[in-house]
Amino acid sequence: MRKLATLAVLALVCLTALGQANQDPYYARRATLFDELPIGKKDIVMLGNSLTDGCEFNELLGNRHIKNRGIVGDIVQGLIDRIDPIIKGQPKKLFIMCGVNDISHNVSADSIARATEKLIVMVKQGSPRTKIYLQSMLPFNNEVREWKLLKNQEHVVVEANILLEQVARRQGVTWINLYPLFADENGRLRADLTNDGLHLMGKGYLIWRDAIKPYVK
Repeated sequence: MRKLATLAVLALVCLTALGQANQDPYYARRATLFDELPIGKKDIVMLGNSLTDGCEFNELLGNRHIKNRGIVGDIVQGLIDRIDPIIKGQPKKLFIMCGVNDISHNVSADSIARATEKLIVMVKQGSPRTKIYLQSMLPFNNEVREWKLLKNQEHVVVEANILLEQVARRQGVTWINLYPLFADENGRLRADLTNDGLHLMGKGYLIWRDAIKPYVK
């Protein structure tokens, strides 16, 4: 009974977080726009939260087929709920990164991994020719700016990345471990790559670009 109660609470947290995201005007504008924009079989889709949303990947990588489908504040369940238009387009490649907003809503590493695996299975079933690339979560840095909902939660990122790598292996998709490229000696997001402890400055996106370039090409 205790386990069932815990699962019910986690489900409620996810639904609450998604509801908050969907009520946000920016989230709604972005999500409904993506519903209308077509995805094609030559396209490479970048799917995620604000870290993805904040980058012009097509320009950085010099590829007009790259489509950004990131939304500020999104959670893994949010990606699941808006994956259908992407699956419908049968894209060539799909890069996934998400999870930090789930942590801010007290969602466990295990729940993040299980939801991500559900997302991957949906893509594999609906668009079997799409090559899937699962990217690790990035660290954050509460020394640069305090994110109260992420206080003392650095370990969840590490735990989630271990489980996400296992998901990638289990599902036969490519795992891209970005975490070491962005973490300092204390496991925090490098201060020279951020101005708020969570999001990336231009230099950080160049590191991300160089890490995924071989997979994009």
